[in-house]
Amino acid sequence: MSDTSEYIPPKVWQWDNTDAGQFSNINRPISGATHEKTLAIGKHPHQLYSLATPNGVKVTVMFEELLALGIQDAEYDAHKIDIMEGDQFGSGFVAVNPNSKIPAMMDHSTNPPTRLFESGSILLYLADKFDVLIPKESSQRAECLNWLFWQMGSAPYLGGGFGHFYSYAPTKIEYCIDRFTMEVKRQLDVLDKQLADKQYICGDEYSIADIAIWPWYGALVLGRIYDAAEFLDVKSYQNLCRWAKEIDARPAVQRGRKVNRSWGELNEQLHERHDASDFEHKTQDKLVSDEN
Repeated sequence: MSDTSEYIPPKVWQWDNTDAGQFSNINRPISGATHEKTLAIGKHPHQLYSLATPNGVKVTVMFEELLALGIQDAEYDAHKIDIMEGDQFGSGFVAVNPNSKIPAMMDHSTNPPTRLFESGSILLYLADKFDVLIPKESSQRAECLNWLFWQMGSAPYLGGGFGHFYSYAPTKIEYCIDRFTMEVKRQLDVLDKQLADKQYICGDEYSIADIAIWPWYGALVLGRIYDAAEFLDVKSYQNLCRWAKEIDARPAVQRGRKVNRSWGELNEQLHERHDASDFEHKTQDKLVSDEN
């Protein structure tokens, strides 16, 4: 073992974030707002408050896919929530999502406006609202939902488990890395076998199951998160890699993964999205000015 010291839990746990690693300034054992901050509201019915983490990318890809289908009523504003600065603890955001996690959304086309949080809930809501990207036949719809909820239940092992201990934890703990690596590889194997005879997760039709799974597992095998592709030997999951590359080539996916992104190559960033023309007019000078 890389860490041989024994940890003995106290009788009553006490919060001490002095050695909590990269996220120590935002992790805390209580909920609720830490400060007053009103959320901006743009010109479209759908107001998204998010960041281009995998969970955020699910929703921006969904919106871009809806617009690509010609559904103009799916227009949206995407406001950046800087989670490292604690924007998710502002009073306005907490009113939309009391769990203080991105993404969160308000649909102002309903009376009263509908609040939405949890990425899977948002995907399902939009699919049902516009009657696309989800099968209509009951058994096929159930299969799609199986995989949507599989992703929602599995990703915490990938992100909060493997990703945290492999990439972010202040101390590398062999037991934790081994434990979550084994589980992530099992999940990759599940997906690889599911895709052995299918173009998409649920068969021949692209759906919210693909949109939910790709930002996590597609990004992982494409080497975009945790710098772990070689460590996990992702190339051995050939069906999954084929699927990930096919989804990655979709224009709506390429647009969606840029929205609310403020890191990486400048041409991959669009800090906020308020109109389709934002993608065309985005320049490096504008991005630099946004930072100042």
